[in-house]
Amino acid sequence: MVVDSGYTGQNFANEISSLTSAKVIVVKRNELHQFSVIPQRWLIERSFSWLGNYHRLWRNCERKLNTSLMMVSLAFIRLLLKRY
Repeated sequence: MVVDSGYTGQNFANEISSLTSAKVIVVKRNELHQFSVIPQRWLIERSFSWLGNYHRLWRNCERKLNTSLMMVSLAFIRLLLKRY
């Protein structure tokens, strides 16, 4: 699983690995403060952009975390179905 630098920390990595059995890879920005495209970071930003089209995900209107997780999953499923 590729994540942004906001999700650094061993607690987060352990929790994700226990839930999904996936390895967490943190992608950080370029240290030189110059623009350069980092392929892994581009995947993260593109995914956030796609999810931005779903208005229900803009605000946290769900009461339970599992419901929010399912809404994100449904948004990605809808994106995949639109592409094929």
